[in-house]
Amino acid sequence: MTGESTLLAGRGAVVVGGSRGIGRSVAELLAALGAGVVVNGRDDVAVLETVDAITSGGGQAIGFAGSPTEASAAEALVASCEREFGAIDILINCAGIAEPPQSSILNIDPDDFDNLLRTHVGTAFHTCRAAAPRMVARGKGAIVNTSSFAFLGDYGGTGYPAGKGAVNGLTLAIAAELKGYGVRANVVCPGAKTRLSTGSDYEEQIADLHRRGLLDDVTMQASLDAAPPEYVAPTYAYLVSDLAEAVTGEIFVASGGFVGRFDRQSPSFLAYRDHHDSPAWSVTELHEVLTKKR
Repeated sequence: MTGESTLLAGRGAVVVGGSRGIGRSVAELLAALGAGVVVNGRDDVAVLETVDAITSGGGQAIGFAGSPTEASAAEALVASCEREFGAIDILINCAGIAEPPQSSILNIDPDDFDNLLRTHVGTAFHTCRAAAPRMVARGKGAIVNTSSFAFLGDYGGTGYPAGKGAVNGLTLAIAAELKGYGVRANVVCPGAKTRLSTGSDYEEQIADLHRRGLLDDVTMQASLDAAPPEYVAPTYAYLVSDLAEAVTGEIFVASGGFVGRFDRQSPSFLAYRDHHDSPAWSVTELHEVLTKKR
């Protein structure tokens, strides 16, 4: 960290889900780089422990216990950063909950599904909605939301992949809308050993996904032997620093020593006919078009 200790000096940061796991590592690293950090989490004891760990090491941090899944809580969270550190320059969303064990579209309880969406995309929406106008007013700011490889569907489930996919779409839209105002927004899909990826239930889930062919051998092993959260945190810190001033609207991967980026989705050409002088495609024609290009 030589030469980096002032990289975020004078910045005010909110880390949602910052009391445990990846969020805690991110909060601790931001503080070590000079930022004043609002540590948010649902467990007030865990929040205080993280704040104490940061301040005892010479960093600046305050706690804000509660879940910003509602607009009023998100507004209060962002306002606390303004009061304590003068402004909100950085918003990082790391909060998350796991899909119920063995959950699928065949058995998911609607309330569980709604809770998963509310926790993932709802929290990102409300906190971004609270922070964005303040950042725009100052002409600068950086947002990083957390997604997951699960949005591809490879890990099964319903509400978790749906929520993470929605986070991706929301963040890309925010990035496009706010780029002209000097505000950036990116996504990180992290892989790390946390309480959500530890224990017999998790191990059984990964083994089941492997048996069903959803996960290959390499992905299964990587899922069971992930690096600690400290390996993920630097990607978040980079994206909210001035070093990444030209980076926005991207979806990154950070897993142990692996760093990657998802290519932006775009349609590949299959066939075309002008509707002004051609009839609509027939079902048989579409079958021929869509299968011969595979």
